[in-house]
This record gives sequence, structure tokens and C-alpha cells, in this order.
Amino acid sequence: MPPPGTPSEELLIARFRSHARRLFWSALVLIATFGATGYFFGNLPDGIEDWMLLSAAGALVLLAVVLPFVIWYSRSTTVTTRRVIARQGIGSRRRHEMSHARGYTIAVRRGPLQRLWGSGTITLSNGVDAPLRLANVPNVTLVHETLADQIEVGQILAHRDAQAVGD
Repeated sequence: MPPPGTPSEELLIARFRSHARRLFWSALVLIATFGATGYFFGNLPDGIEDWMLLSAAGALVLLAVVLPFVIWYSRSTTVTTRRVIARQGIGSRRRHEMSHARGYTIAVRRGPLQRLWGSGTITLSNGVDAPLRLANVPNVTLVHETLADQIEVGQILAHRDAQAVGD
């Protein structure tokens, strides 16, 4: 704990992305595309050439595998000792922050499949700004406990610093 009145250092607690189970279908498409391309390469009927097969397979992999992976990879959440930062975007970035010191409510929602995978959706709301929704958070119970602890510590430090300034 820093002395009263001095700013505390912002430390990284966790950085995570949504659960990777959403890439399951992309993985199946990739395996099926490679299998079908390997099977049909050189065995195509007249009128269809191998370059057409490779072009179709490349387009399918680009749209059904690479694009979903890039979208999944471009969204991340960072929890520090001062705030929660949600980033998303490929070319232009969108960033949403919630401060622990201001406090917020934490709502956790878990569907049947999310329970099976240990994930869930966390909604953070401070009553002033738009709620921050973190979908498919892996290890949702651990993240929930960490956020609750950080709110408590942030408010204790803010209260202590306010008392130190008042003296």
C-alpha cells in the first residue's frame, strides 16, 4: 500500500479475450476444407481445374477461418489495479473504461453452454455511463471475484486519500 496522499502505481492484474470456443466451427471448416481439397486435387471432373478448387478453398478459409479469428483476436479486456479496459477493433480502436474507485455493480449471467465451458457474461454498470458488457469471459467466477476485490481496494484507497487530504 502506498502512503496516504501519494498516487498508487497502476499494475496489470489480468488480460484476456472472450472464450475461444467460438472458434470451434472455424477449426472444423479449416480441417474439412483441407481434407476436401486434398481429396479432390487432381481428381476433378472435366471443365473444373485445380486452380479453381484452390481458389474456392482459399476464399472459404479466408471468410470462415481467418476473418472470425481476426475479429476474436482484436477484442481484449484488461484489468488493472485502477480500472477495467475493454478494447475492440481492427483498423480503428474503440475503448471503454470503468474505474474501480468510482464503483460499479457486477452482474454475471451464465447460460447452460457457458456453465459447461466455465465462462459467462459480465456486465459492469456504474449508473452513469453505458454498461460495459464482457461476453464469454473465461473463468468467469475468478474474474468476478477479482473485480469485486479491486472495487473494494480502490474505494478504500480513495477514502483513505480523501481523509489524508482533509487533515
